Amino acid sequence: MGKAEFRFYAELNDFLWPELRGRSFVYEFSNQPTVKDAIEALGVPHVEVELIIANGESVDFSYRLCDGDRIAVYPVFESLDITELLRIRRAPLRQLAFACDAHLGKLARLLRLLGFDTLHNPKITDAELISLARAGRVILTRDRQLLKHGELTHGYWVRSVVPLEQAQEVLRRFDLWGRIAPFTRCLACNGLLQRISKEEALPRVPPKVRAWCEEFLRCSQCQRIFWPGTHYPKLQDWIQRILGEGT
Repeated sequence: MGKAEFRFYAELNDFLWPELRGRSFVYEFSNQPTVKDAIEALGVPHVEVELIIANGESVDFSYRLCDGDRIAVYPVFESLDITELLRIRRAPLRQLAFACDAHLGKLARLLRLLGFDTLHNPKITDAELISLARAGRVILTRDRQLLKHGELTHGYWVRSVVPLEQAQEVLRRFDLWGRIAPFTRCLACNGLLQRISKEEALPRVPPKVRAWCEEFLRCSQCQRIFWPGTHYPKLQDWIQRILGEGT
């Protein structure tokens, strides 16, 4: 049996047993497992990890543990440039696109409201999510086991169960405060919204709306027409409540 000293930092501690959080502890192993296997055996999905330091040197997931190793594990640094260090993932994310699991439909709508490319299907399977991840999307999920899938390179375990808090959490985690563009995506299908003239919209809007509204948007994907109706103040309130933490 070998022994290595591990220390996990920041939100990676959320995945550990309470007695292991925020401190160094000894991990016993046999047959020289990879550091990736050890990290996931301790409950931390590999997609949440950005940097691993073994005995003062940056290593990747293929590093094999040796007796006496001292291992420090850090979370993803989307908002920091650490290119001088060895990065775990193949490439940093610059254009973010998300895919939410079946249980995060309200989060998906809020992210779309803020202008972020977010796919969601209440019947989506794990296999379909993995396929979307291979295509470059970040998987947002409440399922820790899904994030341990070997083909995932970008993913995030959503901690909160409250949709508005979940949206704040994603903004904070991926440092998205400066990329928010409200009312630019369709809440129903995720398509981009385009401004159209009143003349174009008139045949497809109720008579009462024609009498007062001058601003219309059309989804480039599902072709729905949108205008600032009675629901608009509620959507604005959601945005302000989400942005309250980031401003």
